[in-house]
Amino acid sequence: MIEIIIYALALALFQLWLLPASTRLDKLDWLLSSRDEPLDVSIIQGRIQRAGNNLQESLAPFLALAIIAHVQNAQLETVAWMWLVARVAYVPCYVFNIKYVRSIIWSVSLGALICMAYRLI
Repeated sequence: MIEIIIYALALALFQLWLLPASTRLDKLDWLLSSRDEPLDVSIIQGRIQRAGNNLQESLAPFLALAIIAHVQNAQLETVAWMWLVARVAYVPCYVFNIKYVRSIIWSVSLGALICMAYRLI
């Protein structure tokens, strides 16, 4: 379970910091400044930010449930992997606006969280 937690944190690092920063390399002076003025973002950059916000909403409950599962020695690795794979697949589906697949993937990740919580109770 520790391995899955580390992969989830690596996904957060990639999606919340590396991916948004890599799309703004042409605005390096803004990235290094005090950022007093808002930056005009493209449609893709806005979608990357919203996908990151969505990850932040589900990452905290996942980490809490994964840590509890590890402490209790609950066998939830399959469900945790399902959440992680769904979250990885969610990013390109959201950024490139694949609506129906995105909805299915979001439902799978939510279902995995609910399953983890149910099995721990």
